[in-house]
Amino acid sequence: MPHHTPLISTIVVGLVLAFALGALAHRLRISPLVGYLLAGVLVGPFTPGYVADQGLANQLAEIGVILLMFGVGLHFSFKELLSVKAIAVPGAIAQIAVATLLGMGLAWLLGWSASAGLVFGLALSVASTVVLLRALQERRLVETERGHIAVGWLIVEDLAMVLTLVLLPAIADLLKGSSGSGIALALPLMVTFGKVGAFVALMLIVGRKVIPWILHYVAHTGSRELFRLSVLAIALGVAYGAATLFGVSFALGAFFAGMILSESELSHRAASETLPLRDAFAVLFFISVGMLFDPTILVRNFGPVLATFLIIVVGKSLAAYAIVRLFGHQRTTALTIAASLAQIGEFSFILAGLGVELDMLPKEGRDLILAGAILSILVNPFLFSLLDFWVKKETALPEPGAADVVEEAAVEAPRQMTALSDHVVLVGHGRVGKFIAKKLHAANIPFLVVENNEDKAAQLQQQGIEAIIGNAASPSVAAAANIAAARCLLVAIPEAFESGQVVEQARAINPGLPIIARAHSDAESAHLLKYGATSVILGERETAKALIASIPRAEEASAAG
Repeated sequence: MPHHTPLISTIVVGLVLAFALGALAHRLRISPLVGYLLAGVLVGPFTPGYVADQGLANQLAEIGVILLMFGVGLHFSFKELLSVKAIAVPGAIAQIAVATLLGMGLAWLLGWSASAGLVFGLALSVASTVVLLRALQERRLVETERGHIAVGWLIVEDLAMVLTLVLLPAIADLLKGSSGSGIALALPLMVTFGKVGAFVALMLIVGRKVIPWILHYVAHTGSRELFRLSVLAIALGVAYGAATLFGVSFALGAFFAGMILSESELSHRAASETLPLRDAFAVLFFISVGMLFDPTILVRNFGPVLATFLIIVVGKSLAAYAIVRLFGHQRTTALTIAASLAQIGEFSFILAGLGVELDMLPKEGRDLILAGAILSILVNPFLFSLLDFWVKKETALPEPGAADVVEEAAVEAPRQMTALSDHVVLVGHGRVGKFIAKKLHAANIPFLVVENNEDKAAQLQQQGIEAIIGNAASPSVAAAANIAAARCLLVAIPEAFESGQVVEQARAINPGLPIIARAHSDAESAHLLKYGATSVILGERETAKALIASIPRAEEASAAG
């Protein structure tokens, strides 16, 4: 067998370079994502030396998108998707419209046709799924309200692009000035809606029963390898079937598969089993994007490249920020959405390629889209770093008597303080928080729950349990929970970054308050202890302690024998 096959060399050389440059970027306190992109540039056709197979790299990257979207679906239920539809649907549509108009304006200045401007503007309007999810996952924001809105917004954008890709070939002649009938325009739209509707119905009616049943059956076999294989088969199989049979994108098909599976008790295990492969193939995606970049375009077309970059990073971000604020959300949420959408990616590349193929978009347009994508993806981690710095600064507790300088205190309506004292404050009512609340209620220990999900808070209130809606790191929420007079604070949310903010806030209010938080790793535990947690519960460690404590003593074993 030859030792230099394109598939093996593409994977090996790409991953080795990505590791080296990613480690260097991390050492320089830059997101490793920058290193992955530079690795792609080095193995691309526009730099000297080894050139990887672009076609194979793109196919490997598509698997990464499938697995990544499957993982997001595991943490994003259909009910949660509907909970953000009020802002995600109109917000995404309005932002697409603004970005498209800006792109059409630049195309007009460059002397392109209206059809070229439309394709160019649409390509600039949709953000990269991989870039957005990687940024949210690094900060454990996927399960927060900001994460739900960002992902829901992106799903609407993806649906819009799927519709665009189906309609564009049918209306290409009309947009270029040729004649066309109304039936030629209406038929593709009806077929697309029919296919998407059929896929969603199949997943909700059949998939909701079949997929969890398969996973539970395999789990009972006791084979970890078979369970891991079943998860991958479901993710890849549903994604491929959705694209082949219904014309739905791989990413959306995988997302729905994960969303259906999230209703199963095995969803957490399924997510952990696919995590290593998701990370590896996501790296290959960034390498494939970097391979497309020709650095000389920055000199040859500096003005148009700069204008394209500003539309993506500034124009889209300002539009998204304004829309989110108009819907009454706080500045932190608006800035998170703005930073999330300040880049373009995989759908942009597909749309640009189709535009060139249909003779609607000049090759110069595809080059500008590619340059804008690379530059925006490179800059995006820095935007999130600025956001992290701003959030940390804004959520820090001010000096006594100066609470009115904090934005949340300025924009939120005054909250009524709880009548409870010497009580337990429980932050989060997810899987862990729900169990804690049940035990506290059974023991008649006075407590209240701080939960940022309005539906969960409403359910608690219906059960007679006091619940405060909002972010526990907000000074107004902390005051309403009467942290100063609390007996104990239990932080049950899984996001270490936000948990650290909650702990820091509470410790500043009540220096002697016992604060117990949860963590998933030693690094998260150290982070929470640094910000003032009294103790941190590490799930794996506590499980090990319980197992050791359950070992029968020697005399008990002898008596049993």
